[in-house]
Amino acid sequence: MADTAYNSCCVDEVGASNIDAQCVVHYGHSCMSPTSNLPAFFVLGKAPLDISSCCRSLLYCSRESNKPVLALCGLEYAHALEDLKRATVELCKSDCQNSKIHYAEVLCSEMSPSSSPAAEEQCSQSNGSTRNDGFPAHNDDLATLVNSCCNVEGSTRKYNLGGLTWRISTDEKMDDYLLYWIGQDNSAFANVALTFNKCDIVRYDTIANQFSRDVSHLMKILRRRYYLVEKAKDASIVGILVGTLGVAGYLDIIEQMKNLIKAAGKKSYTLVMGRPNSAKLANFPECEVFVYVSCAQTALLDSKEFLAPVITPFEAVLAFSRGREWTGEYLLDFKELISSEKPEVASRSEEARFSFIKGGYVEDDCPEENEEHSETSLALAELTEKALSTRNQNSDAVLYQGGAKSAIEYLQARSYRGMTGEYEGPAPDSVLVGRTGRAAGYSDEKTKSPQ
Repeated sequence: MADTAYNSCCVDEVGASNIDAQCVVHYGHSCMSPTSNLPAFFVLGKAPLDISSCCRSLLYCSRESNKPVLALCGLEYAHALEDLKRATVELCKSDCQNSKIHYAEVLCSEMSPSSSPAAEEQCSQSNGSTRNDGFPAHNDDLATLVNSCCNVEGSTRKYNLGGLTWRISTDEKMDDYLLYWIGQDNSAFANVALTFNKCDIVRYDTIANQFSRDVSHLMKILRRRYYLVEKAKDASIVGILVGTLGVAGYLDIIEQMKNLIKAAGKKSYTLVMGRPNSAKLANFPECEVFVYVSCAQTALLDSKEFLAPVITPFEAVLAFSRGREWTGEYLLDFKELISSEKPEVASRSEEARFSFIKGGYVEDDCPEENEEHSETSLALAELTEKALSTRNQNSDAVLYQGGAKSAIEYLQARSYRGMTGEYEGPAPDSVLVGRTGRAAGYSDEKTKSPQ
């Protein structure tokens, strides 16, 4: 299969189902997201790596930092980890120095579908050994997180992220480690850097054979995402973009997003359009914000060409949960948000919410009023033109109200509603006979007399 309908890093179960395949062999870069229906075998490839240069750079960062080092890599460089370990140990012996360097391992090379009725999934490592892959069996009770990034096992914490797995002591935190990334500045690196945004990070460029500590561009992305969260809080109509049809748990998170949006007093619409782009999203101008459900490495979808912001499910939880504040924690993998708990419907607060985008106070609709409002949306469509804003005479603050609450209201408020067969204007004129002839002289024009 040369092309995929969604993301090339995910297992293409949709294309495989068209030929009734029973297994998928995935070549190249992979996000290692758990599959829903088909088992998968991964051929990750072997990109070249200068072991000597990488080893010296790794030891230099270890000596300069007073923190232990956790070495992570792109999956295409996983084949060189064992050689890197041996070279590091030999170089430390020759220099008579001790270094605290921990290495992540590849999670698996074979994967069973998470929707399998088996009670326990098995995953084969790249070296041929078999162990638990951390993907729990699918069941009706999703109270426990699916493929959680961090699981406590005895005296250690086990982390699974982007196809890599590692363990640290329960007495330690990830903030105590220096992350050393081996690979390019791509979506896999962004997933690690944003998830552990409080850690010191060093990236080793395998092409230039040099390391860099500059990750300021990713911190700018983090600030940009916080701005989009604030902008999403003011939205009344939300579109849920389905960016995957194969990652396990995507139906659960879509349903959870619907309940969350409904509990926030907003209207949601689910859209399936393949790979989203600015032209496709422009066909839905009534949606003030989109929630993009996809794998972790393609979750950040942002462009100046988009007319409305596109946020992740984690950002949607921050935006649509009243009173919840961002603590700096950031998640790209939606499977960590899946739970069986329904969002609590909070009682309507008497206090209006301050909007940083509009620069004033905003009254949010409660779910009960939103349901009653949707039943009479056609009759109340004209009110959207009148209820723009009301100013309190005793205060300089502006209380924003109104706005379309559904796509029907938005359509009714538009001056142009598209082509329709029902013409409400005056009756058209009868058919008339047109003019005949040439532009130099039509038949109904008087001919000029020759001079």
